[in-house]
Amino acid sequence: MIHPVRFTAAITREGQWYVTRCLEVEVASQGESLDQAIDSLREALELYFEETWT
Repeated sequence: MIHPVRFTAAITREGQWYVTRCLEVEVASQGESLDQAIDSLREALELYFEETWT
């Protein structure tokens, strides 16, 4: 069973990149657009927890 979880993301702009960082877990990502950065962070969190819980 999958349970949705909410996390807080800090988003900054560094040059042409948006950098996203999860405040609850040490996971960060980036993207050329805000949507790409958020999607990349979501994917990075999924991979992080997949590795942590398997």
